[in-house]
Amino acid sequence: MSQTHLTDTVHPLDAPGADPRAIAQEAAKVIAEKTGVARHDIALTLGSGWGQAAESIGELVTEFPAHEVPGFSKPALAGHTGMIKSIRLASGGHALIIGARTHFYEGHGVRRVVHSVRTAAATGAKIMVLTNGAGGLNPDWQPGTPVLIRDHINLTAASPLEGATFVDLTDLYSQRLRTAVQELEPLDEGVYVQFRGPHYETPAEVKMAGIIGGDIVGMSTALEAIAAREAGMEILGLSLITNPAAGISATPLNHEEVIEAGRAAETRLADLLARIVKEIA
Repeated sequence: MSQTHLTDTVHPLDAPGADPRAIAQEAAKVIAEKTGVARHDIALTLGSGWGQAAESIGELVTEFPAHEVPGFSKPALAGHTGMIKSIRLASGGHALIIGARTHFYEGHGVRRVVHSVRTAAATGAKIMVLTNGAGGLNPDWQPGTPVLIRDHINLTAASPLEGATFVDLTDLYSQRLRTAVQELEPLDEGVYVQFRGPHYETPAEVKMAGIIGGDIVGMSTALEAIAAREAGMEILGLSLITNPAAGISATPLNHEEVIEAGRAAETRLADLLARIVKEIA
């Protein structure tokens, strides 16, 4: 097979000999060209329920489909915009908003899952804000409740690190950033458990997550956080509780209801995230 034909049919991150960091650098270069912004200071991945926040953070410089950037794919999930935005902050800095998340359950491999984070780091961002919609184990957390992630448990049986790469995850979700958020608005904190998906967890699996120390269950974030730490970024994690986890209530889980819970909370979350970014950026 010729190299030309190979690059036409194989995703660049999947090609033999591909260097994911080099592709992230190439993606960052394209973002700089499209935005006219040489460096972004903070990056945010906006998960279910958090999409409206981009408009509240600052002045839109430009936006474009993520798949126009090397290494990105079109979103596979309803509720994700598939757009990248550059936002000018009141401080004069810039935020990179990533509305295109590749989930591990899509089957494309971990490199594609964490490509957005590595690209954000390559644009110069030193802080990575990871948000998601998730199920809560605490029965007091009603749909629409934002919760700070203080730690995670990775149950995907995968890692974005390749080879003998040893990275300390002791303070993965920055205590400094969490303290800054708590001074703005007191929020509950919890341990996020990433399952592989795409099926929702069984009540027995949710019970297991609680026994091993989990408070929140979902299908994203943990792998991205590990890659962000490897890239030298400081990480803040926020979950929107979109539903009680399986077995916590008698109501069956439904993806449309998860999306609707996110929509209902968007205005409050947008205000919260805008204040957080102003404080930590």
